[in-house]
Amino acid sequence: MSASALFRTARTCRAGLPAMARHSKALGLLPSIQAALFSGSGSAPRKKVMFPGALTSEYTHDLRFASSVESIPTYQVMDTDGRVLDAANEPHMSKEEARNIYKNMLILNAMDQILYEAQRQGRISFYMTSFGEEALIGSAAALDSKDHVFGQYREAGVLLQRGFTLEQFMNQCYSNEKDLGKGRQMPIHYGSKELHFQTISSPLATQIPQAAGAAYAMRREGSKQCAICYFGEGAASEGDFHAGLNMAATLGCPVIFYCRNNGYAISTPSIEQYRGDGIASRGIGYGIDTIRVDGNDIWAIYSATKAARKIAVEQNKPVLIEAMTYRVSHHSTSDDSSAYRSTKEVEDWSKRDNPISRMRAWLEGKGWWTKSEDAEVTKAAKADVLRAFAAAETLKKPSIRHLFEDVYDQLPPQLERERAEIEGLIRKYPDYYQVNEFAK
Repeated sequence: MSASALFRTARTCRAGLPAMARHSKALGLLPSIQAALFSGSGSAPRKKVMFPGALTSEYTHDLRFASSVESIPTYQVMDTDGRVLDAANEPHMSKEEARNIYKNMLILNAMDQILYEAQRQGRISFYMTSFGEEALIGSAAALDSKDHVFGQYREAGVLLQRGFTLEQFMNQCYSNEKDLGKGRQMPIHYGSKELHFQTISSPLATQIPQAAGAAYAMRREGSKQCAICYFGEGAASEGDFHAGLNMAATLGCPVIFYCRNNGYAISTPSIEQYRGDGIASRGIGYGIDTIRVDGNDIWAIYSATKAARKIAVEQNKPVLIEAMTYRVSHHSTSDDSSAYRSTKEVEDWSKRDNPISRMRAWLEGKGWWTKSEDAEVTKAAKADVLRAFAAAETLKKPSIRHLFEDVYDQLPPQLERERAEIEGLIRKYPDYYQVNEFAK
């Protein structure tokens, strides 16, 4: 079944009223709806409810509580051996594009290995890897370059696919003078105005309502672009998730909500987070077109995101994608996952269902890649990462003047006084404040 067909299947769960009646005018009950509700013989039993809050419901005489619905299927294009299961789902991708995507998966993997070890050596303060979730790059490949991205923290692959350089990654993780964030963020909190990637922030789920609001602005502008918002299943337990999805649904916002359901929210397994049918069922509850995909299948992600973007942009509607995957890595360098899961579980997942192995098998099956190229590309990627890493390590810290920039157009008197005080202290005690370590 194609991604588009699965979207149509999900929509049947809430079929009933025309689309316009689900928008804001329906709150006041359109005359045609009123007529449909209150017409008919007074003696004939009424099947449809009359209440404006549940217009597609029907009356029943059976006293039953609903506790479950049919589980939402998981869309898949290729199996774990990289074989496309239905020829109709074969991705329309050129050899050059497919190879580039796979190379970015290998580069991301190499960068994660080196920066993880760098944190363990105390050379950077924090890091998060994408081990086991590299197929996320498929979603970036399906977007327009001007679509706005709202990330959580495990979306380095999206930036890589968009053209963020290794130098820019390293500069941000080192918070040096060339860091686009001017040293104001902890490592992996990337952002790029040029690449339409909103700066990541640490508080969980704040990006979800922000993405809905940005998408609403895009709709009003008629830009024909959409926003995509990435988050984990743990973030879906935050109130911002529910506020963001409900706002997007009722206002008709062209936004794709992309949930990475990787099994664990930091140290909490999904079984302890919810009892419903994953996160996808919540999208149905909010009246949002929803699909669940195999999150380790890069082509399932690519096809679903492409179809979701079409819905969002052409129909001004939000879409929810739940990508089922597995976090092979620790949550971050602040976490030791062996405390809440066995190493055997992790090893089994790595061998049984590896996104990189699946993609490589698909490429080899088409004659577009050879096993020997893996070692060559990985070796070159590590060399490039280490080169950028070494250069970033030698650069100075951002100028202290950045402490006072980018908030006010004109500094208020209080901050002027604080700046003058700091400058005075630095002049008086230059060795204590190590002024030579900062850019001018």
